Amino acid sequence: RDYWILFESYTMVKVLVLFYSTYGHIYQMAKAVAEGAREVAGADVTLKRVPETLTQEVMEKMHAVEAQKQFSDVPIATVQELRDYDCILFGTPTRFGNMAAQMKAFLDGSGGLWMQGALVGKVGGVFTSSATQHGGQESTILSFMPYLFHQGMVVVGLPYAFKGLLNMDEISGCSPYGASTVCGGKGERMPSQLELDGAKYQGRHTTQIAAKLASKGSQE
Repeated sequence: RDYWILFESYTMVKVLVLFYSTYGHIYQMAKAVAEGAREVAGADVTLKRVPETLTQEVMEKMHAVEAQKQFSDVPIATVQELRDYDCILFGTPTRFGNMAAQMKAFLDGSGGLWMQGALVGKVGGVFTSSATQHGGQESTILSFMPYLFHQGMVVVGLPYAFKGLLNMDEISGCSPYGASTVCGGKGERMPSQLELDGAKYQGRHTTQIAAKLASKGSQE
């Protein structure tokens, strides 16, 4: 029995933390998710972003050009590489209770993977941000999940084992559906330590499940 515990602990699992961020809030959450995933023995964690769809002119008017420089060195993912990972955690800001158009455009290009069943059995989860505490965080994650189900993925959230979900002492994001942050109407608030802890927990928890599934598959 001890042998199998050791075997499971070191099963190699490839994890992708894939995000879209306009002003850096989701980028900060994505780094925390990746940090948590890396705590799992045998995890090979990659941080990537989806392509920007807005023009330079629009980005300048949104005052987002300078903010995006902080993650300009993060590689841009391709749809086809999604098949290469055992676990994918998606991060997107809220847009009226739904995922950002940039993330939607990226996922809409994955029909070929769906036809091939390339993502079936992979583990997935979602984290998000919104301007206000009740700005659509839960609906964004919930409306994202049908994509994961259509692809045949195993969906993992943020369980109440993360005690930060019981917090009543401060304004914060995070729900059992996934980690989240409140960024303020002008983007003035960056993720709090509690929210980053939630993101880190989600990354570790989801990767642990992916590793367990991978180890079970290798034993069969």
